[in-house]
Amino acid sequence: MQQQYFELPELDRRRTQLAVESALEKYRIFKTITFDEREASTTAGYSDMPRSYTGTTSDQTASIAIHNVDVPAQRRAYCERIERAVRRLHPKERLLIEERYMKEDYVYDWVVYNQKYNPPISKGTYIKIRWKAFYKLALTLDLALEKTDEGNKD
Repeated sequence: MQQQYFELPELDRRRTQLAVESALEKYRIFKTITFDEREASTTAGYSDMPRSYTGTTSDQTASIAIHNVDVPAQRRAYCERIERAVRRLHPKERLLIEERYMKEDYVYDWVVYNQKYNPPISKGTYIKIRWKAFYKLALTLDLALEKTDEGNKD
């Protein structure tokens, strides 16, 4: 019987970090910005152009209702997916991601590693923990961008 080996991919750190950070930014926006429901127009719109049959039917109320139900559901599903992925992380990684990327805007790295960790950790340790968290999130959320050999050509 032959043994199978599974190797973890070597990721492009910069591109993967940008992809994970943008996913977390989208999460934070969905959590903080309220969804404005669309409303049906109650006034008739008049046009000088004579009406002609286009072969299509339009139901403004139905399309608005579908939008008002589907978009919040998609937002909730996205946020739940991110939250599930973050909950699976090691407690130190989870603390870093939640405090730095999920709670509020304009939280800086140095605030997290000096004030949120007890005891405080060094910048180097913070960077290592952050990369491990990003690596796991990238694989979980299917955001992993592997290194390419294009840069190594002579």
